[in-house]
Amino acid sequence: MPAVSVIIPTYNRAEMVREAIESVLAQSYADRELIVVDDGSTDGTEAAIASLIPQLTYVYQEHRGVSAARNRGASLARGEYLAFLDSDDLWLKDKLDRQMRFMESHPEALICYTDEIWIRRGVRVNPMKKHRKYSGMIFPHCLPLCIISPSSALFARGLLEEAGMFDETLAVCEDYDLWLRIAARYPVYLVDAPLIVKRGGHADQLSRSRTGQDRYRIAAIEKLLRGGLLTAGQRELAIKELLRKCSIYGNGCIKRGRCDEGERILAIAAAYSTPEAAKVEPI
Repeated sequence: MPAVSVIIPTYNRAEMVREAIESVLAQSYADRELIVVDDGSTDGTEAAIASLIPQLTYVYQEHRGVSAARNRGASLARGEYLAFLDSDDLWLKDKLDRQMRFMESHPEALICYTDEIWIRRGVRVNPMKKHRKYSGMIFPHCLPLCIISPSSALFARGLLEEAGMFDETLAVCEDYDLWLRIAARYPVYLVDAPLIVKRGGHADQLSRSRTGQDRYRIAAIEKLLRGGLLTAGQRELAIKELLRKCSIYGNGCIKRGRCDEGERILAIAAAYSTPEAAKVEPI
C-alpha cells in the first residue's frame, strides 16, 4: 500500500490538469498513488490525459462540485496520508519528500502545510501580509481568511475522517470550513518553504466564481459555533470574527439593494451579540 494518496479533483481544465498531474509524477518521493477525480468535465479532459492514465487512477463522476470530487478521491485512497492538489496548481518536485520527512521526524504531527508561490495571469506576485503562514495552534489566524491552500496540506487520513470530510453544501470556502474544524482541535505545522505554485487569475478559478465569499465563511463559522468543538476562548474569537464579517457583508448587501440577504445576515449577527450567545463550557 502507498504511504501517500494524492487526489486531484478537476472540472473542465484539460490543459491545466495535465500539468498538475505531471508535477505529481515528477515528485522525488515515490511511495505514492495518484487519483484523479473528473467531476463531469465536458472539454475532453480524459482524452487530454489519456497517455498518463496508466500511471494513475482516473474516476469520472457527474458534476457535483470540488468538495464531492475530493471526498470521492479520499474514499478510494489507500495511503496512510492524504494530499490534495487543485487542478490549476502545481507542486515543486520535493514537495512530498519535504513534508513526509517532517511528518516522520514529528510523530505527534497529524497535518502540515507549506508556503506558496503565487502566479497571477502568468506573472509572479507577492502575497500580502495578511496571508502570512503560522505554525502550531493556528486557529485564531484561520478565522479572518483561509491561510492554508488545499494543495499544500498533507495529513493523516484518520484526521480527515475524524474532523469530517469537505462540506459538499458549500459552493466555495469549503477549505476554510475544514481548516477551522481541524485547527480548533489540533496543531497545524508549517513546513516553511514555498513548495507549491498557485496559479490564479483565470476565468474559472473557484474563488472568482462566487461573489460575497464572506457569505460562505459566515456559514462555516456559524456551523462551527453550533458544533460544540470550541473552548470558551475560541468561541469568543469566532463570534468576534462572525460579527465583523456579518457587518461587512450584510451592510454591503443592503447598500447594493440586496436587502433581504443583508437583513438575514445582520439577523445572524444580532443573535450572536447577546451575552448568552458567548457562553460555553470549556472542553
